[in-house]
Amino acid sequence: MTSTRDNVLLWFGAAISLAEMISGTLFAPLGLAQGALAIVLGHLIGGLLMLGCGLIGARTRQPAMVTTKYTFGRIGGGWFASLNVLQLLGWTAVMVITGAQACQLFLPVSLGFWAAVIGAVTVLWLVIGLQDLGPLNRVAMLALLAACVYLSVRILGAGSGTVHETGSLSFGAALELAIAMPLSWLPLISDYTSKAKKPVHATVWSVIVYNLTSGWMYLIGLFGVVLTGQTQIAALMQHFGMGIIALVVVILATITTTFLDVFSAGVSGNTLFNRLPVKWQAIGITVAGTVVGIFVPMSAYENFLYWISSVFVPMAVIQIVDYFFGHHRSTMAMDWPRMVLWICGVALYRYFLTIQTPLGSTIPVVIILAILSAILTRVLPSKGNTSHEFTK
Repeated sequence: MTSTRDNVLLWFGAAISLAEMISGTLFAPLGLAQGALAIVLGHLIGGLLMLGCGLIGARTRQPAMVTTKYTFGRIGGGWFASLNVLQLLGWTAVMVITGAQACQLFLPVSLGFWAAVIGAVTVLWLVIGLQDLGPLNRVAMLALLAACVYLSVRILGAGSGTVHETGSLSFGAALELAIAMPLSWLPLISDYTSKAKKPVHATVWSVIVYNLTSGWMYLIGLFGVVLTGQTQIAALMQHFGMGIIALVVVILATITTTFLDVFSAGVSGNTLFNRLPVKWQAIGITVAGTVVGIFVPMSAYENFLYWISSVFVPMAVIQIVDYFFGHHRSTMAMDWPRMVLWICGVALYRYFLTIQTPLGSTIPVVIILAILSAILTRVLPSKGNTSHEFTK
């Protein structure tokens, strides 16, 4: 059993990452005011979906991908577990390679060397184990907090000139980029909070701390570009004289986030192949993600975020409505009506991306799917267990 404090520290560490700061730099074409508004609104919307799925895992004391079986059936849950492993493999690659590229600025050796270092330390973190990370995690979090406060102060004091970007970004598209980050953690959160002594309490505080910290990281990226003209976060750290401290921060931030990615990939993988222990599956994902990160270009990063949202927004909406309002627990191998609704939700999300509404894609999709899911729950009442034991 873990404490609420341990979970909060874990999610604070997950939010502090170069990937989140880099995401914030993409908002620069909107300027400070609109960019900040999109970041805040996006994290609020994504955070609410993250909270809904996290509470399902907390109340049932089950890992995130196990709870999808309650809505989509045993095979349906396995499908989402597979998708989750794939997205976490992608995130592992993104985290390892962004960390390695940043480290190269401080100590210019080969990218493969730094990727191998980050991968190796992540494996060591896994070997130590989640239950034994308390003191080590607290030290890491204090170091990350101090570094981010220092970086924020230096950026705010750097000037007020506006950088003119050649690219463009609509407010709706920016909103999606902000929503995508908390959504990427949506299939993971209850892998950790379900093991807490007070799972519901731990879930609520973990979601709050994660989204506040993630928003802060986005703002560092946004303000860094607009006020200093520097688009590379590691170069910005170096410019402000952080030196070797910045190198340690980059490695720590990368590892604390990558640890959650690969551990949850192991948990999801274990629902598919339960003969192989979670830890060994997580180590396998770490190695595979390191290799993928070295060879796959970062140019696909923005599209990767949009695909995460298109897959997991519909899943989350259907699951939340199903659990909290329908009290439905499927005992079927595949709940086809809800799987078909999910497929329609993915197609709907991709369609809204093409027309670029002022509110983005997530808000219209959430509204439409919530209504359709509620109707489906009415038309097709549960054929499974709807006991109070499940819903309380």
